[in-house]
Amino acid sequence: MTYILKTNQLTKAFKGEEVVSEVNMHVKQGEIYGFLGQNGSGKTTTMKMITNLIKPTSGDIEIFGEKITDTSYEFLKRMGLIIEYPVFYDNLTAKENLYYHCEYMGYYDKKSIDNSLDLVKLNNIENKKVKELSLGMKQRLGIARAISTKPEFLVLDEPINGLDPLGIKELRDLFKVLCKEYGMTLLISSHILAEMEQMSDTIGIIQNGKLIKEVSMKSISGKETEYIEAKVHDIKKAMYVLEQKLGITNFKMIDDNIIRIYQPSLTQNELSKTFVMNDVAIESINKKHNSLEDYYLSSMNDKEIHL
Repeated sequence: MTYILKTNQLTKAFKGEEVVSEVNMHVKQGEIYGFLGQNGSGKTTTMKMITNLIKPTSGDIEIFGEKITDTSYEFLKRMGLIIEYPVFYDNLTAKENLYYHCEYMGYYDKKSIDNSLDLVKLNNIENKKVKELSLGMKQRLGIARAISTKPEFLVLDEPINGLDPLGIKELRDLFKVLCKEYGMTLLISSHILAEMEQMSDTIGIIQNGKLIKEVSMKSISGKETEYIEAKVHDIKKAMYVLEQKLGITNFKMIDDNIIRIYQPSLTQNELSKTFVMNDVAIESINKKHNSLEDYYLSSMNDKEIHL
């Protein structure tokens, strides 16, 4: 198995306080790796170390099979980056910004500029000055710039910020195309779990600077289980009815009025009828399934979902 990126005990401390602690990350060649975590969890700091923007306090980073040192920079020519917010020359056009980026990256295929703008659907504004663009357009332009040199490894920090739902879907589809058709490996951080679930091959979950999970989406999908979620007015009575009237013990109380029942043979109609017959007031009953959000939240709470 070939890894584009490996980190070993990667640690960063500011003023003696660790903000990233002993992170061991493994990004396989040809995959989309979703990097998940709350604000302040260490995602951006980790990405800055990976791209040599800040130096680790301790630990090692290996990219393209070579260990990164303080003086390493050649590897960056094989990468495309968006870390935090993309910054441009505001008085130049979108196309001019991409031209100068390719110039200082030493990449001279001018057709790639038009191709990149076309891929992010900005080919109709190529001659507008950047200061005239919306936040969403600037975000798209940042991605166009990152892919304009046809990188092998794309590192994107919250790339869908500022986009509307249609724009998010378009970029999700683009990332899949870049990975599957262009052969790029992508490391993407995001707080939009539903999007990461649809595009990621592997996810890494970071909490308080520590990588607490690194797992394939296939293994999460393999744990996918349907359940019935009921919102009731009296959860204690609902639990009593489940146990004493239906003989069901495989359920979980989510909060003061929501309960999840993991019983494959139970139908919504049967549950609803039994609750009504036993004076359990129902607000809603829905069939659902475990998702990346469930897995993420259970991981953040340091416990598995009870199935």
